[in-house]
Amino acid sequence: MTDFLIKWFMTVNALILRISRGRIGGKLGTQTILILSTVGRVSGQERSIPIAYFDYEERYLIVASNWGKKKNADWYLNLKKDPHARLEINGKFLLAVAREALGEEYDRLWKFATERHPPYLKYQKMTMRHIPIMVFEKIG
Repeated sequence: MTDFLIKWFMTVNALILRISRGRIGGKLGTQTILILSTVGRVSGQERSIPIAYFDYEERYLIVASNWGKKKNADWYLNLKKDPHARLEINGKFLLAVAREALGEEYDRLWKFATERHPPYLKYQKMTMRHIPIMVFEKIG
């Protein structure tokens, strides 16, 4: 998918998600979608995108596949600088702190994610980079 189409799709999906409070656009195929808000590592401004996530043991997981592109997504780089995020799920907001899964935890979560959404395996074949998984834990 081209960058233009991806950005267009994400902009439209975010608008629909917000207007419908998650009733429309909150589920795409096998994936559930939330709106992730981070602080831009360069601009310092809030950046929000719709993105697929998984519920996992009272935490949320986001696979930083970036559609199999060569570079990591901006949201991932933003979280590496400042791990605080706001998640909007079905019209409800929650604050969270993110960390990257590593080692055995990564292996377990990668298996969990790819069993539920096999295209991640295709994305891994499309890129030489390691595809990170970010784990979000609620604050408060």
